Amino acid sequence: MTLIIFRYLSRDLLLTCFAVSVVLLVIFLTQNFSRYLDDAAEGKLAVDVLFKVVAFRMPYLLELILPLGFYLAILLAYGRMYIESEMVVLSACGMSHWQLLRLTLVPAALVAAVVAVFSFWLSPAGAQMTEQTLAEQRNRSEFESLQEGRFQAIGQGKVMTYVENVSDDNQRLDQVFVAQRDSDTASSVVVAKTGEQAYISDYGQRYLVLHQGYRYEGRPGTREFKVTQFDEWGRYLPPTTSVAEFERESDAKTTAQLLGASDADSQATLQWRISMPLMVFIATLLAVPLSKTNPRQGRYLKMLPAILIYVFYLAFLINARGAIAEGDLSPGLGLWVVHLPFAVIALFMLNWQALMQLRSMPAKVAHG
Repeated sequence: MTLIIFRYLSRDLLLTCFAVSVVLLVIFLTQNFSRYLDDAAEGKLAVDVLFKVVAFRMPYLLELILPLGFYLAILLAYGRMYIESEMVVLSACGMSHWQLLRLTLVPAALVAAVVAVFSFWLSPAGAQMTEQTLAEQRNRSEFESLQEGRFQAIGQGKVMTYVENVSDDNQRLDQVFVAQRDSDTASSVVVAKTGEQAYISDYGQRYLVLHQGYRYEGRPGTREFKVTQFDEWGRYLPPTTSVAEFERESDAKTTAQLLGASDADSQATLQWRISMPLMVFIATLLAVPLSKTNPRQGRYLKMLPAILIYVFYLAFLINARGAIAEGDLSPGLGLWVVHLPFAVIALFMLNWQALMQLRSMPAKVAHG
């Protein structure tokens, strides 16, 4: 009988966890995609690496999503069972809330193991590949960031460009327009038939070389303009402005590197990785009593306070991690100062009914 109940509960929890996690993953991926899409639209990030960067971020997102997904799965699955009186039937068969907790901790251990794989191995590997890809994008020349058919600011916004056509290998430009403000009163405009990138190995610098065009120099609103026709004209190409970086450098370190590091940031990151699978168990201890619902109240009555508890839990962990990294909190105390109070709260809620019975016993004795 216990095995049948265990299989029923585990299947319901894991399927609900999977469904909730997929929904949350889509939401978070959409937010990250829009973030990098802005960089791509500004020419800071090549379009062909956009999906690659988002894919590298998935382990980091799943590391955060799975504990929340399992927490919500307990609230939804067990809340439904309370509403439909399935929990009443289980209780009548001798299933106590402690037995229910023990059965719930088994799929929780499975989810925690998956989270540990993401936290200790896959997430750092994804961070390393993300940083490598973004570093390559930061080292691109502005020539390689030009997009055809649109006005685009380069040179930290000081130069406006327009290119009608860009070759497939990004080596040739057709019908080029370059406008630059040289000072507060003077500006220049260059139009050319073609353009290409030239690399001067002696200086290690790249130049945009334009062919067959005109250069207009002067003060806007006046007739003081100088027109120069050229067969070849060059402009220095500095590296592109930085695109968004990964939150912390220590996120890209392997767990073995963190174990051997003594700096505060590495210690904070190591404790964070340990905290993610641990958070699954503490969230389970919180969710089981919070999922208990009166059929007359509705299954979603306790969802809001339960979600707020989890949000506070995660927010305190994030703040504590930042405090450790900045040296405001001792690594010896670390994130355990957050886990311990929430574990105590969870145990208090699990024993709430027993505590109420103990509280009422003196009154009954006195009345007797």
